[in-house]
Amino acid sequence: MIERKFVAERLKEHQIEEFISQTLKNVGHSHTKLMRTPMGEKVVIFASRPGLVVGRKGENIKKLTNTLKKRFNLENPQIEISEVEQPNLDAQIVAERIASTLERFGINKFKAIGHKTMTDVMGAGALGIEINISGKVPSQRAKSWRFYSGYLKKCGNIATECVKRAQAVAILKTGEIGVKVAIMPPDTKLPDDIEVGRKEAPAAVAAPVAEVKEAPKEEQKEQKAKRPRKKTAPKVAEGGAQ
Repeated sequence: MIERKFVAERLKEHQIEEFISQTLKNVGHSHTKLMRTPMGEKVVIFASRPGLVVGRKGENIKKLTNTLKKRFNLENPQIEISEVEQPNLDAQIVAERIASTLERFGINKFKAIGHKTMTDVMGAGALGIEINISGKVPSQRAKSWRFYSGYLKKCGNIATECVKRAQAVAILKTGEIGVKVAIMPPDTKLPDDIEVGRKEAPAAVAAPVAEVKEAPKEEQKEQKAKRPRKKTAPKVAEGGAQ
């Protein structure tokens, strides 16, 4: 019974996040977090343009609050808007930006849009980026175009946990265009990044030189007087004894 309750709550949270992402489409929405507090449910929305999310005099927030109360039976939902500091490093924002640009300018400029997005993301400090645009691009047959730059892990623990992935859909006259984005952020720690430190040799310590103090003159005289005198042989005059 407890497991079913947890699964139902998690499913409800996923439905709320999906509903908010569809409602706040093309306004720079990144992701949503749902936290439970004693005062009620707290919904934190991360977006690159908070002004568009709030609307004039908070109209969008009021509508979203009433919808969450009626549709998902939330007692007192408290919506908080948080701004994304680096939108060029957020995969969801980049994918939605590409999709909205394709809807605005058409599919004929998809190459320029892909290269421009890669330049902006790599300029923000990302280690690598990969963009996949699939659909009727630009002919009547479905194709898949891949844009990539930098270094991007495709397998292993880093590829599943560190690489940010997102997808979006652009609706055009010719049909739907799928956009997939994968970004490796600059703070990713790779296992092959090893720093080799060098040990510095300890500086040679000079031995202390003993200070020699000169004795006073009176002590020098007494020492000379105490020294034994050397015995000298008698001098013999030249010419011998007479």
